[in-house]
Amino acid sequence: MTINETQDEIIEEFEGLTDWMDRYAYIIDLGNTLPEFPESLKTPANLIEGCQSRVWITSERDPQGDMLLQADSDAMIVKGIVALLLRVLSGHTPAEVADADLYFIDRIGLREHLSPTRSNGLVAMVKQIKNYARAYRLLDEAAR
Repeated sequence: MTINETQDEIIEEFEGLTDWMDRYAYIIDLGNTLPEFPESLKTPANLIEGCQSRVWITSERDPQGDMLLQADSDAMIVKGIVALLLRVLSGHTPAEVADADLYFIDRIGLREHLSPTRSNGLVAMVKQIKNYARAYRLLDEAAR
């Protein structure tokens, strides 16, 4: 599934939830689906700066070169937001991730329903994931 197909799927899921309390509950449920994040990865190097709560994001590559993202947060809503980002971006090439237009964030109304500090945290999470993608692209270019 492409990044845009996944985003469209998320938008469709949220269209069925008209009340924001239901949407928040759904986001929290999504956070609970994240795989266990090893304590050994909860290091300052993996901590996202600019988030009100603590958020850790790591990236590695699978044998095909696609990005595999892992993340965790100590806040339930943020953990759900991270789960959405991983659902959209993990498993794609660095080029796809770096070039992705994450339109689902605005289309589901997420940005407008977050506090300014949570919104800043969302921007910081996206920036870090895209930084991983850019770094992989540079490594790939250097290896050629």
